[in-house]
Amino acid sequence: MIEIIDLSQDIYEGMPVFKDLPQVKMSVHNTHEEWDGIVNSKIKTPAVHKLELGEHTGTHVDAMNHMAKEYQGQSIDTMPLSMFYTEGICLNLSHKKFRELIEIEDLKNACIAQNLDIKKNDTVLIYTDHYRNAFRTENWGNGPGLSADAATWLGNKKISAFGVETMSPGVSGISNKKVHHICGALGFTHYENMINLYKLIGRGRFRFIALPLKIKGGTGSPVRAVAVFEN
Repeated sequence: MIEIIDLSQDIYEGMPVFKDLPQVKMSVHNTHEEWDGIVNSKIKTPAVHKLELGEHTGTHVDAMNHMAKEYQGQSIDTMPLSMFYTEGICLNLSHKKFRELIEIEDLKNACIAQNLDIKKNDTVLIYTDHYRNAFRTENWGNGPGLSADAATWLGNKKISAFGVETMSPGVSGISNKKVHHICGALGFTHYENMINLYKLIGRGRFRFIALPLKIKGGTGSPVRAVAVFEN
């Protein structure tokens, strides 16, 4: 029997986005009443919505060309689909506080405590419980994040990606830009704004799937990230 756990945020108008990124706008473009020729209907049943949003909205993956200008041309549509269909593990770092760096020893200790190994091509999800603790609060932008050393350590293990619940993979203003550059230099990526990671703790390895939209030249894409367990 297959169990699928949804790891993706809802996308809706007014949702939090990172700093100066585009706000989500959503409106009814066509109604069924219009299509049926009903004039001045008091009821308007949506048939098609119009969406306006950035590539880095909600639960999303960064393309290599987002990491730094040196990676121009390595857009989301050029990245191999195998990067988004991997084995996965989830490490428990829920003791980390707001704006606290996650260091190499934290990752190593989490692996030991959970009897998990990081393998080549894995996706490593990092559970901090920041989504449940801070979403839509003044501290939503103050999550813990990887240090540059920790990101390098993960990249040297040849993983496909790592994923976080926060809006950025590093701590904004401290390590975030460096973490992006390290991802570019070592050829791996990351997911941001994940949810439900607490449901993965203690369950070992799983199939991770998070396919991006095929946006030509795109710097990233929203994804429907899931963890799949075959019981």
